[in-house]
Amino acid sequence: MSTNPFFEHWNTPFKTPPFGQIRPEHFRPAYERAFADHALEISRIAADPSTPSFENTIIALEKSGHMLSRIDLVFGNLAASDTNEELQSIERDLAPLHARHWNAIFLDAELFRRVEDLFMRRESLNLDAESLRVLERYRLDFVRAGAKLESGERERYAQIGERLAELGTAFGQNVLADEQDFVLPLQEGDLDGLPDFARNVAAGIAKQRKLEAPYAVTTSRSSAEPFLQFSNRRDLREKVFKALTARGDNANEHDNKALIAEIVKLRAERAKLLGYATFADYRLADTMARTPDTARLLLDQVWTAARSRALEERDALQAVVAEEGNNFALAAWDWRYYAEKLRKERYDFDEAEIIPYFQLDRMIEAAFDTARRLFGLDFQERKDIPVYHPDVRVWDVTRGGEHIGLFFGDYFARPSKRGGAWMSSFRDQENIEGKITPIIINTCNFPKTNLALLNFDEAKTLFHEFGHALHGLLSNVRFPRLAGTNVARDFVELPSQIFEHWLEEPAVLEKFAVHVETGKPMPKALLEKLNAARNFNQGFATVEFLGSAFVDLDFHALENPGDVDVGAFEKKSMEHIGMPGEIAMRHRPTHFLHIFDGDGYSAGYYSYMWAEVLDADGFDAFKEAKNPFDPDTAKRLHDFIYSAGGTRDYAEAYRLFRGRDPKIDALLEGRGLKAA
Repeated sequence: MSTNPFFEHWNTPFKTPPFGQIRPEHFRPAYERAFADHALEISRIAADPSTPSFENTIIALEKSGHMLSRIDLVFGNLAASDTNEELQSIERDLAPLHARHWNAIFLDAELFRRVEDLFMRRESLNLDAESLRVLERYRLDFVRAGAKLESGERERYAQIGERLAELGTAFGQNVLADEQDFVLPLQEGDLDGLPDFARNVAAGIAKQRKLEAPYAVTTSRSSAEPFLQFSNRRDLREKVFKALTARGDNANEHDNKALIAEIVKLRAERAKLLGYATFADYRLADTMARTPDTARLLLDQVWTAARSRALEERDALQAVVAEEGNNFALAAWDWRYYAEKLRKERYDFDEAEIIPYFQLDRMIEAAFDTARRLFGLDFQERKDIPVYHPDVRVWDVTRGGEHIGLFFGDYFARPSKRGGAWMSSFRDQENIEGKITPIIINTCNFPKTNLALLNFDEAKTLFHEFGHALHGLLSNVRFPRLAGTNVARDFVELPSQIFEHWLEEPAVLEKFAVHVETGKPMPKALLEKLNAARNFNQGFATVEFLGSAFVDLDFHALENPGDVDVGAFEKKSMEHIGMPGEIAMRHRPTHFLHIFDGDGYSAGYYSYMWAEVLDADGFDAFKEAKNPFDPDTAKRLHDFIYSAGGTRDYAEAYRLFRGRDPKIDALLEGRGLKAA
């Protein structure tokens, strides 16, 4: 076997992962050594005979596990972005081992005694604010990971953690399998109603899947949603919609319902071991919301207005159905299609008209230019950085000539990539022993066509994920535990969602929304139509999101789940809130990766709406300054939000930026749900 690159120093530019050398067979031996090395480092910290100090305990913990972190970040990205059977096998085997390793650390009684000793003496240690914060976070991490449990309880807690890791991995792989399995081949006659961009997407998929048919649709949202929006074929819309919503719920070897039932049951048990009534209580205790009741109160406030608006929208769409001489009741697979017709009728606005103005490269430039005007960043594409797939691009990020970090962009959908869009990293920023710059990646699933055109929602996704990327790139803290996106779940979406607002600014659109063929800017009349139609169908969009947020909280608010019937529970949850039958929640439980493919957003999907209160209210600060690039407001946004990581209380951070607590009014107004 060749030398394992994880055992070597990386001599690549900026010490990036040498992807050309990394093979699947390198991961198992690398992990074996990394686990052992990290365990030895931890044992030395725990067994240190000297009095616990910040340096020999907390800083030592921060400096430990370097190899493991390096492997984790590479493997995690590959397993999500360009997987194969070998990587999936490693992922399944690794999940319980990973959980076991971290359980052993956080349940190490001697190690916790050192952390607890420091915590109890924290006021006498003369720590600066960031050091005190990281000590407090570490102590809380240990407590929330079961460090105070009795021996028998610790064993059970560890068992639960290992099993949950296995279940989460299986859940994600099942969803990917269903996404890979479904493809609807299409002939020319099946494309009635589809505009050119949607035809190009369908042709690209058929080519990528190596089909005999010239066109195809998959359950990737970049494929399915344009088809649902424009196709005149109601029978085919129904097929695509049912495949999209049935992922993980097909009564086959990839069915996720039994996994969900076990996950919910084990999470509830784990929360009770830690003294919480429910898993939702446990998860939200360390967030801005603090309690499930507070999170639900926000959702309820928005739900009332959103549902009312959605019912009005439903009636208007049903009227369009009738006007066309049809006598069928509007179904969920009809909504996007008839909404597009109604939007065109009311606003003389056809989304297909704007798509040629949202070319991927220009939108990337728009995001970069916005970051330059707000934060002084410059981006230079590099061709000498190793990448894991030919589609991946890399930029050197600088400010005033100083290297800030690297930005990777992996934008196109492919069968080896899980659905959705996300930000992650290959290295996080820190400054314990000299400046370590971050390596940040955005992963999306845009359709790969010759012109690489986006619809407006996809362009917003690009800006959203780039907002997360900036949170990682601009991080300026000492400790990796507090760096970048290592913040509360209902705060982490603020930097991403507030950045979306700049896409809608005329100054950005006029410069970068130019026609892909002519290079001419979007006509003022079309831009005005886009702005006028911005809040159209917001009842639908808000309701489909809130449906998923409610079902997430409902699952995790169960005190004694037992063997929950997932299908029946989902139905009951939707009936309770009065979910319109014509609208499906954005993520049904069986493919809800946010909450069941690991713990990421479990009991936390509400956080997107929570953060929207913050981002809508926060962007109003720029409106009040009458300049979307106001330097003073941008500096506060940079200093207290983007660069600060988790160095201070999140509510305090927002107040330092905004000058006050947030108000919900801007959210309702922004979604067009506030009465005039």
